[in-house]
Amino acid sequence: MASTSSPSYGSQNAAFWRTIFVLHCISTLVFTTISTPPEDPVKCVSGNTNCTVTNSYGVFPDRSTCRAANVAYPTTEAELISVVAAATKAGRKMRVTTRYSHSITKLVCTDGTDGLLISTKFLNHTVRADAKAMTLTAESGVTLRQLIAEAAKVGMALPYAPYWWGLTVGGMMGTGAHGSSLWGKGSAVHDYVTEIRMVSPGSVNDGFAKVRVLSETMTPNEFNAAKVSLGVLGVISQVTLKLQPMFKRSLRYVMKNDSDFGDQAVTFGKKHEFADFIWLPSQGKVVYRMDDRVAVNTSGNGLLDFMPFRSQLSAALAIIRSSEETQERFRDANGKCAGATLISSTLFATSYGLTNNGMIFTGYPVIGSQNRMMSSGSCLDSLHDGLITACPWDSRIKSEFFHQTTFSIPLTQVKSFINDIKSLVKIESKSLCVLELYDGILMRYVTSSPAYLGKETEALDFDLTYYRAKNPLTPRLYEDFIEEIEQIALFKYNALPHWGKNRNLAFDGVIKKYKNVPAFLKVKESYDPIGLFSSEWTDQILGIKGNVTVIKDGCALEGLCICSEDAHCAPTKGYLCRPGKVYTEARVCTRVDDISVIQSLSY
Repeated sequence: MASTSSPSYGSQNAAFWRTIFVLHCISTLVFTTISTPPEDPVKCVSGNTNCTVTNSYGVFPDRSTCRAANVAYPTTEAELISVVAAATKAGRKMRVTTRYSHSITKLVCTDGTDGLLISTKFLNHTVRADAKAMTLTAESGVTLRQLIAEAAKVGMALPYAPYWWGLTVGGMMGTGAHGSSLWGKGSAVHDYVTEIRMVSPGSVNDGFAKVRVLSETMTPNEFNAAKVSLGVLGVISQVTLKLQPMFKRSLRYVMKNDSDFGDQAVTFGKKHEFADFIWLPSQGKVVYRMDDRVAVNTSGNGLLDFMPFRSQLSAALAIIRSSEETQERFRDANGKCAGATLISSTLFATSYGLTNNGMIFTGYPVIGSQNRMMSSGSCLDSLHDGLITACPWDSRIKSEFFHQTTFSIPLTQVKSFINDIKSLVKIESKSLCVLELYDGILMRYVTSSPAYLGKETEALDFDLTYYRAKNPLTPRLYEDFIEEIEQIALFKYNALPHWGKNRNLAFDGVIKKYKNVPAFLKVKESYDPIGLFSSEWTDQILGIKGNVTVIKDGCALEGLCICSEDAHCAPTKGYLCRPGKVYTEARVCTRVDDISVIQSLSY
């Protein structure tokens, strides 16, 4: 169990957090329209050759460097076909990268150093919008922000989508990205796609590249494989989405005690179309999103500009990160909890960035058009200011640096899982403040999908974000509690991990959880028989060859393995491999306070 700071130090720490956070909020409110835009995730030594690629956070889960011989930036489908054909003829490995590269996992990496990266950065055009048919066709590099705006111009709306609008159409398709809803076809973007144009390796007779047009009616098997493809079938050139007439939403956030949350979580999604939760388990509170569709002529011009997605002062971000590092170094649980309470209460008091008219918040409900209420990300608004301000996770500055663990628990088991987390909090009430410093546990509804690698059943998606050390061998405060939650979800409740997030251990044997894997792999074999669009990472997570687990000293600290011996943790720093506290089958890195035990392990 962690030692905590003295009451006097804790109160001083809380005062420090209040001062910093007030300055932080002021800067967030002031600097909403200026920011240094994120850099291209691909960097090359000379022109477009000798390249490295990363994600938007600057570091992959295993901290490896992904290299490629060169990168191509096609601007049309014809150019894309030419790029794929040339690489296929040469037998080169290929992977696709997007404008902002928001997948945490290594989906973008090629094998070795001779591969080719294909960026969809300039495949960013709307092909056509058909208001009569209620469809919109877009190239795969179109961002969610563009897609929402183009649809709105002709009176249409995408009904459900992720909350961050820096994702691309192809990226959302590749990883199964979603919003929150149990209504209609559910919240996954890929389930509103009616047609996919895919460019894959071809034979000599095909000119070494083949364009396939896939749809639910004409090619249902291939279509369901391509809807969530992990990029192993080829490059998505274009998609056509079935949209809806523009509508408005009426939204209010309500904070409640979490005493009956297990029951509420199971039923709440049936009552509100766009329901979600922000759970603050150490505080015993839940923020309920009561969010429903209303007629388009309902009065209101609300706007969601989510505060954590706004541009922020780099200096403030650096101070906050330094404070986190200090708290970790001194195991200051009280300071973390004081900061978490302040952050969550401030975000709730400021309605998370909701305004009634785009300027100020005057009260609930906030009513606005779907295109103004669904997604946000104003830190992408790009006036180059020399990194005075940036997105909060920009790796070029001292900023947020975190792990994300995201998984979907079947709705029938959600109450039991929530109760397991509550049992952990009862053991140590401060243990999950580390999550609340990052806005708490975001929970979104998903439904079963016909996509072969999509969700298997109605479920609730849990999104955990928490501190990551710059040194991979540095243990974290209360890391055993987070690791136990992770293992409870994945192994006790057979949760499905988000393809674009998570640490390595979430993908260990994951493919066995999908009933349609044989059908998916059959399509993969047909489209790319020699695996030019596959990589070591995709082969591992698809169960084709190898395993994502990395066994070495300290591997459990960053989720590269589940500890089976003390060396997988940090024994010289007092962290040993121990059973879970609630789920005894778990094996987690736990701090042991017995100095004699620790000293004996140091020799």
